[in-house]
Amino acid sequence: MAIEHIVIVGGGTAGWMAAAALSRIRRGRDLGITVIESETIGTVGVGEATIPPLVEFNQALEISERELLSAVQGTFKLGIQFVNWGQVGESYIHPFGNYGYDLGGIGFHQVWHKLREQGDKRPLQLFNLETMAAHFGKFSRTADYARDDLPPMNYAYHINATAYARFLRSYAEKNGVVRREGIVKDVALDGETGFVTGVTMDDDAVIEGDLFVDCTGFRGLLIEQALETGYEEWTHYLPCDRAVALPCNRDDGSPPPPFTRATAHSAGWQWQVPLQHRNGNGHVYCSQFMEADEAHHILVANMAGKPTAEPNHLRFVTGHRKKFWNKNVVALGLASGFMEPLESTSIHLINTGVNKLIATLSLDGITEAQQSTYNRLATKEYARIRDFLVLHYTATRRDDSEFWNYCRTMAIPDSLAEKIEVFKANGQVFREDDELFTTTSWAAVMMGQGITMDGTSPMADAAAHRHGSEIDEMASSIRWLVDRMSPHAQYLAKYCPAS
Repeated sequence: MAIEHIVIVGGGTAGWMAAAALSRIRRGRDLGITVIESETIGTVGVGEATIPPLVEFNQALEISERELLSAVQGTFKLGIQFVNWGQVGESYIHPFGNYGYDLGGIGFHQVWHKLREQGDKRPLQLFNLETMAAHFGKFSRTADYARDDLPPMNYAYHINATAYARFLRSYAEKNGVVRREGIVKDVALDGETGFVTGVTMDDDAVIEGDLFVDCTGFRGLLIEQALETGYEEWTHYLPCDRAVALPCNRDDGSPPPPFTRATAHSAGWQWQVPLQHRNGNGHVYCSQFMEADEAHHILVANMAGKPTAEPNHLRFVTGHRKKFWNKNVVALGLASGFMEPLESTSIHLINTGVNKLIATLSLDGITEAQQSTYNRLATKEYARIRDFLVLHYTATRRDDSEFWNYCRTMAIPDSLAEKIEVFKANGQVFREDDELFTTTSWAAVMMGQGITMDGTSPMADAAAHRHGSEIDEMASSIRWLVDRMSPHAQYLAKYCPAS
């Protein structure tokens, strides 16, 4: 059956990202796209930190970066600072760019390790542009200097997610997407195929469709309540199951830093996401070891200013639907699963879900091969991200609470255990297929939290010897470039002041 009408149930960030991207395929086609959304149903709206692929998503939509960041109170993000994860008092930055670059086919962190063994005292962070710029509160885009002999600047955004959804709604509606206000009270299934044929609104109107995108959040109105798809739970590996979110002003007048901060507490961790004129804050915690009142108290006590809203308490179960695409329903956002926002992957998973949908979609109809391909790729992506998140918890030396004792000693996925053991042997990180996190990402977290290399690649000796002057030049170029960058706040004021 040909796809003539796509119905997106649920708005928010997921719904309007899907609508905006899908609206591009309407050009020259008689394809209807409807978004069903209700002003009376709130969105979670706490995912304000992003990762670099979102920059490419907006570029593909031909959205002006200046206009977007101005509309969403946006700031630039060069990485994530992790505080108290290895031990209380320790911190490190997981940067978006690479440490140096490969030398003779060997990862730079392996060559650096060999240099350390030979007496070189320079920290690895000196060889990463994003870390150094973040440390000094500086920022510049690659386009501002555009020199082949200088490293590129890799960045993402901090955004107001609710404002981002509004921005994309305007974009999508200009491209012919229709918004329907109201609440879905019933879902109709075809008696023979089990496909969703339409939804009944609270005013009894029926909206029919050929393909449905479920963006209804945790409840999964279509994917779970109607199709009973099932859920794979990962609470054993990622035990945090609660969060409290709360925005605040920066009462001390401090400028917004160009990085997200994740600070570990006794039974979870706290995020700080700096927008241009306020901070987004939240405390993710495990209800087995902490009550909601204590989590809220810890959050308020560690914010940069007074709260500007009532606390938003959330419950979640880490994991994903057993199928992301079931019959003629594709789940996106929280309807598809939940990965805690430790590495800012929430909006990214919407992004890649939309990309996979467009890549596999045929308007001639829906096939088993399309569903199978989509589900296999999405399942693999979730599993790889899961392993990276679990790494942060298991690679701790903290023994100051029951929560951290559990995390330090819990069983971990075999795929993660293997990755850690290979890294310990000689610093090697194998990035498989189109895995999201890079060699630098894995190395940054492992070394940042105390996992050390017991040896180095046999090729690292030769690389360290042959490329000594080149290595010196790497550090000099980064230092020279950071010295000439503008402070992050000044860059924002000139480039994209918030409207």
